[in-house]
Amino acid sequence: MAMLRAVAARRAQMSCSCEPDLFIDGFACCDQMTAHALAHGGYIRPAESTGLSAVTGRVPAELTEAGEAALAVTVAA
Repeated sequence: MAMLRAVAARRAQMSCSCEPDLFIDGFACCDQMTAHALAHGGYIRPAESTGLSAVTGRVPAELTEAGEAALAVTVAA
């Protein structure tokens, strides 16, 4: 849930690869297996390109509708 909260707070970037790595505040997440699961499960996705990917290989990450719903359930509980 912490990863989803960081993505919601616009603190996350993703690499542009088939196994997207997640970076929070510029640092690689220590649990890339969970980051991959969130991406492949449809909870997070790359946001529209801002030109950063050419320089860093990363793009901003954003929540999908499923990711927003997952966060809403934890907030309500």
